Amino acid sequence: MHKTIAALALALIAAPAHAETIEQRAVACFACHGEHGQSETENTPSLGGQQPAYALIQLFMFREKLRSFEPMNEMVKAFTDDDLRAFSEFIGKLPKPNPPADAGDPARIERAKELVQKNHCGTCHNFDFAGRDNVPRIADQREDYLAKTLAEYKDNSRHGYDGTMAEVLQPVTPEQIADLAYYLARLR
Repeated sequence: MHKTIAALALALIAAPAHAETIEQRAVACFACHGEHGQSETENTPSLGGQQPAYALIQLFMFREKLRSFEPMNEMVKAFTDDDLRAFSEFIGKLPKPNPPADAGDPARIERAKELVQKNHCGTCHNFDFAGRDNVPRIADQREDYLAKTLAEYKDNSRHGYDGTMAEVLQPVTPEQIADLAYYLARLR
């Protein structure tokens, strides 16, 4: 965690104070979220291929401190509404993340597929898990981040737009959450 904050601080210092383009301003984002939005940082999501509407809402929530994570709150506190829109559109154009090279354990993947079907995950996130509108892309997201986020929805320490995620995850065990994250991180 300290390495992440240090990298962010270094990127903020290195980035021009009034960079003219989104690409120049996004350099600080890539310090944590990885080159071109492909995260290699533990518990930090990849931004690539994320739905612009979802990214806009998340950036707004960070700016307004409706979602609390100090590095992000600090990063976007001076963003105007136009900045939020421009960054969310930029994020949507980044390349989507790639799954790990290994295809994964077939038994875990099959268990997760059954959970996905049982809980109708594809209804909101689409059947390819690319998301849509204000629903996030979860396909090929970092496994650790997915597991953390699903657990936070389950224990209600992270809130969605409504109670759907918390409700759906209540009967899901920690082992099943691990299988879901494993599967979603390896979609092909």
